[in-house]
Amino acid sequence: MLDQLGDVTAFVRVADARSFTLAAERLGLSRSAVGKCVARLEERLATRLVHRTTRSVALTEEGRLFYEHAIRILCEVEDAEAALAQRYQSPRGRLRLDVPIALGRIHILPSLYRFLAKWPELEADVTLSDDYRDLAADGVDLAIRVGGPTDSGLIRRVLAPHHFITCAAPAYLESRGMPSAVDQLQAHEKVVFTVCGTVSTWRFNVNGEDREVCVNGALRLNNSEAVRDAALAGLGLVQLGAFLVGDDIREGRLTPVLTDYRREEGPVVAVYPTRRHLSPKVRMFIDHIHAEWSAASPWT
Repeated sequence: MLDQLGDVTAFVRVADARSFTLAAERLGLSRSAVGKCVARLEERLATRLVHRTTRSVALTEEGRLFYEHAIRILCEVEDAEAALAQRYQSPRGRLRLDVPIALGRIHILPSLYRFLAKWPELEADVTLSDDYRDLAADGVDLAIRVGGPTDSGLIRRVLAPHHFITCAAPAYLESRGMPSAVDQLQAHEKVVFTVCGTVSTWRFNVNGEDREVCVNGALRLNNSEAVRDAALAGLGLVQLGAFLVGDDIREGRLTPVLTDYRREEGPVVAVYPTRRHLSPKVRMFIDHIHAEWSAASPWT
């Protein structure tokens, strides 16, 4: 097929220009060479693709059908060439990132610092926000999100699994006891996370079914890292993302509870507006994070 692309290209240029002469000028070939390309293509397809007159060229019905497919083929070839060329380019320019506040500060920014140190011609403009921005409208190259919609029209690449952990400081559990069932939460102090004044529900899997439990507590905070700090201070149970409390659990500062009721959530993903002509800075940063988290996410 590759040895026939020249004939396909010549046909497309003739169809676009409606002229063998103009097509020949744009291709840098003679008019007779372009005519031979189209003739060879018609012979292979055993059908006439163009009506030739002394003044103009018009596509036949078969020619219009083949033209639609030929355009797609040439676009795919161009994309493949661009992708291969970009693979060997160094990331440069300004990378515009949008990342969640806690996940970004704790895990993504350290990874970004290592990436920038490797590629000195690259700059980064980072927005830390838990809101979902319109990437195309705001000129964002890449966003890292925890879960989120799968039908947004954005390209998604999974980076790591995600789940919530219910936990508390060891001192709190020593004084109040370890809950063994979701129904026992009412007997415990809880530090809750609020979004726009609304208390976030806690999520569990009970007997194979996902449940969301409405919780309340004497302390409500609208910042997840502040909720973590309250848990470390022994103020009660919390439910937070594993990426936020994983280190505390490994170091024994927090103890997980109700682990039999844990449920998996939507993964941590990289999202970007388009797959076509993905710039080296975006592709290579996604590859960089994926490589750093490939064996296991930092919070596993």
